[in-house]
Formats: sequence, C-alpha cells, structure tokens
Amino acid sequence: MKTVITFGTFDVFHVGHVNILQRASALGDRLVVGVSSDALNFSKKGRNPIYCEADRLKIISVLSFVDDVFIEESLEKKLQYIQEHKADVLVMGDDWQDKFDHLKPHCGVVYLPRTPSISTTEIIEVVRQKS
Repeated sequence: MKTVITFGTFDVFHVGHVNILQRASALGDRLVVGVSSDALNFSKKGRNPIYCEADRLKIISVLSFVDDVFIEESLEKKLQYIQEHKADVLVMGDDWQDKFDHLKPHCGVVYLPRTPSISTTEIIEVVRQKS
C-alpha cells in the first residue's frame, strides 16, 4: 500500500484545496493530511486562520479521498510526520517548489501546480474590502 502525505492550512476551504487533495490522493492508495495548527498558521502568515484548527480538521476529515488527518505543529517536523505515517510520497503545492527536496532520501517528493486564480489569502482580502 502506497501512502501519500500532504500538508496545508485549508482555511476558507475552496476548489483549489479540493483539486490538490484529489490529485495527491491519486498518487497512492492512502492519503494522510496534516492540517496546520492555529499557532503554526500565525507564525507563517502573521494572522490567525478564519476557522479554528478543530473546524479545519473536521472539514478535511470528511472528504472521501482523505484517509487520515492530524494537526501539524511545526514545519520542521515534516520528516517526523512522514516517518510516523509511513508515507511513501510527500505532495506539496508548487509554491513550495524545491523547499522539501532534502526529504527525497526518505520518500518521493512531488510538487503539484496550484489551481490558477484562486488563493485563500486573496479570498480573505476581497471579503475584508467588501465589509
């Protein structure tokens, strides 16, 4: 059985999230998703997510092509998460291109193109401007 692992914040869930998760799922038999904790999201983006980590975890866990979810506490623990979940392939969006190549001795690393013209950050900015 081939296990694929990927990570994301998945705040303000949109079709781009669905697309990358479906494509990641198609690369193996089992898809495991690490959902960034609220604290990790704040450290990366300087803001809290719109939806709390428990809600984001629930959203991802109900998708039929996702087999397991967990909270990602730190970007530096990617190898630990890969080993804990016995992942064969790490999938990331191409906005992370080459950033995880150092993990190639431990698993395959695939960077998938993001869905054009959609971004959580842009959606949040548009909503804020309209309010």
